Amino acid sequence: MTSPASSKRPLWIVAAALLLAAAALWGSSRLVWAAELRDAGVRGMVLDKHTGEQESVALVPLAVLALAGVAGLIAAGGWLRRVLGVLVALAGIAAGWIAIDGWRFGGFPVGAPTGQIFAGRGLALLAGILMLVAGLFAIKGAGRMAKLGARYEAPAGRKKAAKDPDAELWEALSEGEDPTTDR
Repeated sequence: MTSPASSKRPLWIVAAALLLAAAALWGSSRLVWAAELRDAGVRGMVLDKHTGEQESVALVPLAVLALAGVAGLIAAGGWLRRVLGVLVALAGIAAGWIAIDGWRFGGFPVGAPTGQIFAGRGLALLAGILMLVAGLFAIKGAGRMAKLGARYEAPAGRKKAAKDPDAELWEALSEGEDPTTDR
């Protein structure tokens, strides 16, 4: 039998992975993802920089989805947690695809912030991997993970432990029954 602390651990690992993924996606959306030279007429050739948000508008919504996934996976249980795990995993695949789509390793114009380009796309790829792993972990461990409010559920299937006969007499009195009479 697992202890309550060990049943909560997988849930918090998933929550931490999704929070890190959300932060990575948001940070990635702020970094430069592409740079190109364009002719600006009188000013000559100008370096145009595009942030992750300009290149893919889905980065910030995916970050919000990762945050919502934390709340949903904490609150849900059973089959609903598995469905949310599938959605989070699919969103992770989408984030990973966005990160690698159009990623190139050379041919940048002079003055392009290549470090920022690699960092931006790398953060999005890392976030996609974190979301995929968190989703798969939520699917696999949905039944074992702690559920919000589980402490307050009625112990439906639990066997009633053998009680002390004196304690049973006092409980009967507390419930308004006379334990000295035959029923």
